[in-house]
Amino acid sequence: MFLFSVFQIEVQRIKVDCKVTSRFAHTVMTTKALNKANVSQEVSFEVELPKTSFITNFSMEIDGKTYTGVVKEKEQAKQQYQKAVSSGQTAGLVKASGRKMEKFSVTVNVAADSSVIFILTHEELLQRHFGKYELMIRVKPKQLIQHFEIVADIYEPQGIAFVDAYGTFITNELLPLVEKTVTDKKAHVSFSPTLDQQRKCTECDGTLIDGDFFIKYDVNRAHDIGDIQIVNGYFVHFFAPANLPRVPKMVVFVIDNSYSMVGNKMAQTKEALVTILGELPEEDYFAIIVFSTTFVVWRPHLSKATPENVKAAQEYVKTIEVIAGTELHDAVMHGVKMLYEEQRNDTAPKNIVLMIILLTDGEPNTYPRTLPEIQENIRHTIDGNITLFSLAFGNDANYGFLDTLSKQNNGLVRRIYEDSDAPLQLKGFYEEVSSPLLSDVQFHYPDNTVNSLTRSHFKQLFNGSEIMVAGRLNDLNEIDNFAIEVFAQGFENNFELKGQANTQKWETIFPDEEYIFRDFTERLWAYLTIQELLDKKDKGTPEEKGNATDEALRLSLKYNFVTPLTSMVVTKPEDETKNDMFIADKLTEEERGKVQKYVDGDPHFIIELPDQNDALCFNIDDKPGTIFNLVRDPLTGIVVNGQTIGDKKVIPGNKMHTYFGRFGIIHEKFGIRLMVSTNEILVSEKGKQAKFFWTDTAKVKGPNMDLQVIKDRSLTVTLRNSVKFLIILHKVWQKHPYHQDYLGFYTLDSHLFSSNVHGLLGQFYHGLEFEVSEPFPGKDPNKPDAIMFVKEHELVVTRGWQKDFRQDVKNGEKVPCWFIHNNGTGLLDGVHTDYIVSGLFKTI
Repeated sequence: MFLFSVFQIEVQRIKVDCKVTSRFAHTVMTTKALNKANVSQEVSFEVELPKTSFITNFSMEIDGKTYTGVVKEKEQAKQQYQKAVSSGQTAGLVKASGRKMEKFSVTVNVAADSSVIFILTHEELLQRHFGKYELMIRVKPKQLIQHFEIVADIYEPQGIAFVDAYGTFITNELLPLVEKTVTDKKAHVSFSPTLDQQRKCTECDGTLIDGDFFIKYDVNRAHDIGDIQIVNGYFVHFFAPANLPRVPKMVVFVIDNSYSMVGNKMAQTKEALVTILGELPEEDYFAIIVFSTTFVVWRPHLSKATPENVKAAQEYVKTIEVIAGTELHDAVMHGVKMLYEEQRNDTAPKNIVLMIILLTDGEPNTYPRTLPEIQENIRHTIDGNITLFSLAFGNDANYGFLDTLSKQNNGLVRRIYEDSDAPLQLKGFYEEVSSPLLSDVQFHYPDNTVNSLTRSHFKQLFNGSEIMVAGRLNDLNEIDNFAIEVFAQGFENNFELKGQANTQKWETIFPDEEYIFRDFTERLWAYLTIQELLDKKDKGTPEEKGNATDEALRLSLKYNFVTPLTSMVVTKPEDETKNDMFIADKLTEEERGKVQKYVDGDPHFIIELPDQNDALCFNIDDKPGTIFNLVRDPLTGIVVNGQTIGDKKVIPGNKMHTYFGRFGIIHEKFGIRLMVSTNEILVSEKGKQAKFFWTDTAKVKGPNMDLQVIKDRSLTVTLRNSVKFLIILHKVWQKHPYHQDYLGFYTLDSHLFSSNVHGLLGQFYHGLEFEVSEPFPGKDPNKPDAIMFVKEHELVVTRGWQKDFRQDVKNGEKVPCWFIHNNGTGLLDGVHTDYIVSGLFKTI
């Protein structure tokens, strides 16, 4: 949690209060800030929360009035938002922040000598990984706080086995301030440093509190049916028996070696795969398939993981080189065929687990099959018999495709971030699924006693994880006859457990109400049900998808969860004539991977970098008529150039402002040329030409490109199986003495470009690493400066705002960013004049 604003805003209090009851975490984050200036100022409230959590409430108290968010269906919220922005300002949104978090932010105007209190509540169901549950709290206050406190109360009826609490920012001096009390079923953790204890040094104003605070724990468990808790007509069943032997597995590694894997990606994949192979238990069987334009199999049959076979495989992996193409379909299908052949030949024990681990960084070849046809072919062939896990390496991978493919085959997808620790990420994912304990786990509850049951059949239970099933009871009077049966396949035999649910009363199980929130079991059931419905909406028949979406939306609205189907709307009256509105959305993992880059205004370049939890911006000043290369990707054949225009005349004493007035978009492979100006849109595709005007509303589908023109507003360009661009027309009063119409350019699918993409915008499409020092006063008292360390340069940068006009063409939405001076010098590769080209359709 942190605030960033202009000077003389004092954050007086920050409190993070978390209650965890039977793995379900309910967290309330409260911040109070005071405007000590003698003028009104904007305050930015920003909170980072786990991406697995749902926001359930947000409120802010200003001048004694409280404004509370309302959860609405996403499309309805969007319509309300668009209606309101025409008469007011907009602020507030949720963005990806690094690998595990999302950033919620809102900006409000606070009167002189007035305070504002922000309260954000979110809930999540903690998942067990590697034998522990993890609660992660990110705190970045950016200044010393008079009253700072983190408090967590944990209640687990099974009994608590251990609790660890630590922070990435905890020094030896702060360590004694982490207080921890653990009894049989309860744990209390607190961290509350004084203002002086937060200081980096005695005379410093800088704070040590900057990072992540972790609480990790596990519960006691036995070799039985697990723990069943029944509260207010809802039940939850936790299942993770102790001391089970692991089940052997047959695993086929299907590895992408297409050209986009060149460089670090392939080197890191090979490094990780060599390590993974070395850790295979000897009773496992494995195979390796690499694919590009075609696929290559290391050996025609699976090999037992003997030391000799493992060593030979490791030597083979070291020889893998990148080629071209991404023929994923045939490679996966051959992996399925290999597993079936071994199963028919009785090569391995009867209960062995079959799995495929697929790693790719790009878009599968879609000729002669479409993406849905690829998914359906694989699903039909696997037919529920094999688990398919997918690793989406970097932001170029088609995460949505892999997510659906994995869910259809009882697996899951994990994004692997392009970073120095990518081999550790790959190895970490493998370790999660490398030790199956049970397969085909089925839970049976008494007939006619339960309804609204979550998933009760699971393909595997892995070591260190846990299965959760929740539902509703038809009749509380039948609670004494609530018998449970669990059937599964274990090591060399079938596994069967029978037992009776714990039927103690609420007061007996949960005697201390300060440790719980009373309707937690019902909310846990709703959370779990919504998550499963969101998965179902990506697979099944159209009717099944529609039903799952409708039910997930209904439950999201009923329980006030901000999910991918809903938005939270907060409207704060500014005065009698306008409202200030903002919307908080929930990102999907696919949306998290889409980094936005755009240019709009005097040409203002904006680079949003979710992995860095920030944005950068810079201007380019040059004479009107200059043509710049914005995007150039030699592998996909896509080029975008932009030509500047100037004001009609310069206001005396001011500089000439330049804007983009024309764009040229080229797709060399498809023979496409598209010219967009403030007057007209010209299209040429393999000799065929067409013309549109901004006064038109049109939607055109071509063999390789779709166009959608919204009258006097925007043009959306979608290149087939590739990227999407949005061009916005900014209309200016025709008789304006100085200004004229201009264009804005937005890239909506930058992750689909190859790693070779470059240009003024393109060089940032796959992220950028930088660090920023503590802010210090700059020339403008309302805009602090800082030192940025980027590309081996140290730059003085200024905190400011630019505008994103995608949702509100008239007013735009403010985006906070670090401004790089002098035409982006030090941030750009080379200097801005290196990107000048001689023609609008110049490709080199």
